[in-house]
Amino acid sequence: MNLKLKRTPGLYVVGFMGAGKTTVGRHLAHRLGWNFFDTDQEIERAEASTIAEIFAQRGETEFRRIESAIIRQHVQWIERGRPAVLALGGGAFADPANRRILEPNGISIWLDCPLPVVERRVAQNADRPLARDPVLLAALFDSRREHYLLADVHVAIESDDPEVTVAAILRHAVFA
Repeated sequence: MNLKLKRTPGLYVVGFMGAGKTTVGRHLAHRLGWNFFDTDQEIERAEASTIAEIFAQRGETEFRRIESAIIRQHVQWIERGRPAVLALGGGAFADPANRRILEPNGISIWLDCPLPVVERRVAQNADRPLARDPVLLAALFDSRREHYLLADVHVAIESDDPEVTVAAILRHAVFA
């Protein structure tokens, strides 16, 4: 196993909304026997509000502030030796400050999901405030790809079966 992973046992699953970060992350954590956390779920629990409500009532800037605080908290736990797989919200990895927190503290894994698959998975989901307009969704998808390319591991999503994706992740050279 990679020396970086041994020093700081954190795996950060990144990618666009609908890529399968939560599902794949949960399966990956189970396979490794590690804890699993989803930043969006953690935010909703901490704020007693849905992501859509936070966006509507407080705005994206406040949501991103809360998101960064949740990421910092989990990375601190990981630094203390609590192995975990953390699924990040779709925009979290686009923030350079978040990437600076994550980079020295584990391995980032980009689930590269094609836009048509994303569109199918998030269609008519009212809980996704940034997915309501298909033109804006496509523009956001394109703008975030440059950030996702900075991840340590790149895994193309080729199946809706999360175990197929987990197997692809674990076959990656970084885990050799």
